[in-house]
Amino acid sequence: MNRSPIKLAFAAAATIGALGLAAPSIAALPVGATAPDFQASAALGGKTFDFKLSDALKKGPVVLYFFPAAFTSGCTKEAHDFAEATEDFNKLGATVIGVTAGHVDRVAEFSKVECRDKFAVAADPGAKIAAEYKSTLPVMGISDRTSYVIIPGGKITLAYTAMSPDQHVAKAMEAVKAYANGAR
Repeated sequence: MNRSPIKLAFAAAATIGALGLAAPSIAALPVGATAPDFQASAALGGKTFDFKLSDALKKGPVVLYFFPAAFTSGCTKEAHDFAEATEDFNKLGATVIGVTAGHVDRVAEFSKVECRDKFAVAADPGAKIAAEYKSTLPVMGISDRTSYVIIPGGKITLAYTAMSPDQHVAKAMEAVKAYANGAR
């Protein structure tokens, strides 16, 4: 059977998710590390723009979450969860951005349909940004499911990796609230 690397990556991600396994916590950049700055083509509500982490951090904390692929079941659920919580993150001064290995036209549609015009999604062809954040699956060309909270100055205060999308929003919200309440 001839299977492409992307199909194999999705199969591996589905297996890991079905087993409820999380990637080792040492895989992601650790809490306290400085987040690599990046610039990427992104979309919000289907409209494209250039996103730069350092610019977003000037406004407050950033919830940066990596996900394997737009329009897959777990990634769609996670996008819906972040969309529902975006207003609460915004009230705390936080910006939400999703990042996935894909092209800007694909993330533009995903930002409109699944992110419900609430937050931006950046394209990361070849998972280069994900690699800088040590947030890639052990297969080629795809990011894992890792959420970070990065505070102004670039310090990471949350690094959470789990293939299940269920706890990412709650853990990110807890970290943003802690920052907002002065627990820096």
